[in-house]
Amino acid sequence: MGQLEGKVAIVTGASSGIGRASARLFASEGAAVVLVARRQTELDRLAAQIHADGGKAHIISGDVRDEQTARAAVKAAQQKFGGLDIGFNNAGTLGEMGPTTDISTQGWLDTLDTNLTSAFLGARQQLPALLERGGGSIMFTSSFVGHTVGFPGTAAYAASKAGLVGLSKALAAEYGPAKIRVNALLPGGTETPMASEMNQTPEDLAQVADLHALKRLAQPGEMARAALFLASDAASFVTGTAMLVDGGVSIHRN
Repeated sequence: MGQLEGKVAIVTGASSGIGRASARLFASEGAAVVLVARRQTELDRLAAQIHADGGKAHIISGDVRDEQTARAAVKAAQQKFGGLDIGFNNAGTLGEMGPTTDISTQGWLDTLDTNLTSAFLGARQQLPALLERGGGSIMFTSSFVGHTVGFPGTAAYAASKAGLVGLSKALAAEYGPAKIRVNALLPGGTETPMASEMNQTPEDLAQVADLHALKRLAQPGEMARAALFLASDAASFVTGTAMLVDGGVSIHRN
C-alpha cells in the first residue's frame, strides 16, 4: 500500500519540474491527483502517463493567479475523487530580476501575485475542503533564497518566497487545532526549466552547483520525495516548518 493510498491531492505548477515529479510520485503512492497549470498540452501528457501507470488524475488548466482556478481545482477534487486531503501549492516564477532600482512596480507585483498571492488563494480554497475531511496537509514551495541566503538581483523573487514561510507559519498556528498541517518546502538548486532560465550556460550551472555542500544540483524527484514526506502521515507531527532540502547551500562557505 502506498503512503498516500486513498488520499486526494492538488498539485499546482504540475506541468514541469518539481510539480510534475511530485504529481507522478503522489499518484504512484496511491493518491488521486488534480493537476493544475496553464499548459494544457503538458498536463495532458502528464495525465496520460499517470493513467498508464494505473493512477488517477484530473486536469485543471488555468492561471493560479486567478482564484477561480483554485476554486475549480477543489471542486474537481471533491466531485471527481470525493474530497481533498493535500494541497501542494507549488507554482512559481523567477519574475523580473536585476538591480532593485530597475525592477518595475508591475514586475514586482506580478512576481508576488504568482509566487505568494496564488498560494494564499489556493490555501483559502483548500482549507474548507480539508476541514470537511477532518484534517490534511498544505504545502508551499518556498526557497532558500530570501530565507538563509541573499542573492543580488532577486528582490521580488526572494521577498515572495520568504512570504510563503510566514504564510505557512500563520496557517499552521491557525489550523493546527483542526488537524491541518502547513509547511514550506525550501529547495536548493534543482535541475528544472526555471533553473535553466536563470543559468543559461553549463558554466553558470556548474557555478551554482559548486555553491552546494553536495557539489551538485538536485533532481526534481528528490524534491518530490521531500514533498511526499510532508504530505504523508510520516510527517504527522510536522507543521509550521521551513524545511530546507537544499544540498547544504545554506551552510556551505567554501
